[in-house]
Amino acid sequence: MHDVIDRPDRRTGRRLARAATEVFAPALLAALMPVVVGLHAASPVEVGLAWALVGSLFCSIIPNSLIWWGVRRGRLTDHHIRRREQRRRPLAYGLLSVLVGLAVMIGFGAPRPVLAMVVVMFALGLAVTVVNLAWKLSIHAAVAAGAAAVLVIEFGPALLASAPVVALVGWSRVRLRDHTVGQVAAGTVVGTLIAAPTFLLLR
Repeated sequence: MHDVIDRPDRRTGRRLARAATEVFAPALLAALMPVVVGLHAASPVEVGLAWALVGSLFCSIIPNSLIWWGVRRGRLTDHHIRRREQRRRPLAYGLLSVLVGLAVMIGFGAPRPVLAMVVVMFALGLAVTVVNLAWKLSIHAAVAAGAAAVLVIEFGPALLASAPVVALVGWSRVRLRDHTVGQVAAGTVVGTLIAAPTFLLLR
C-alpha cells in the first residue's frame, strides 16, 4: 500500500528531473550564455548580438548537430551521451568547433566579453573532456555552475539567485541515475573554478 501511495510522487519527481535536465542542458546553456553576455556587455547591441550568435554557432549548434547525427546513425545512445566511453569523440569535435569559432572571432575583432565567454566554454569543454577519459564527470553540473559564475560576475551578487538552478540540475542528474552525487559535486566545483577566473581575467 505504501508503494502505491508513493508511486505518483516518484513519477512527478522523475518528470521534474527530466525537465530540468533538458531545460538546462549544456547545449542550451552554451547557446544562450554568449547571447546574454553579448547583449549586456557589448556595444552597440546589434554588434554584440551578431557576435554572440557566432559564439553560439560554434559552441553549441555545430557540436550538438554532430551529436544528434551520431544518435541518428546509432553511434551514440542519446543526445546526453550517457555512456562515458562514447563521449571522447563528440567532446573532441566540440573542442575543435569552439577553437575554429575563437579563431574567427579573434581574427575579426569580436567584443572582448563575448570572446571571454567563448573561451570559458572552451576551457570547460577541455576540462570535462580530460576528466571523462577516466571518469564520468557531470557535464550538466559543470556547465550550469560555470554559467552561474559568469552571471554573478557580469550582473553582480543578485545573480547568486542562480545557485538553486545549479542545485536543481545536479539533483536531476542524480535523480535520473545518470550520475552519482560525487560526479555532480565534482562537475560543480570544476565548472566554478574554471569559469570564474577565466571570465574575470579575459572580460
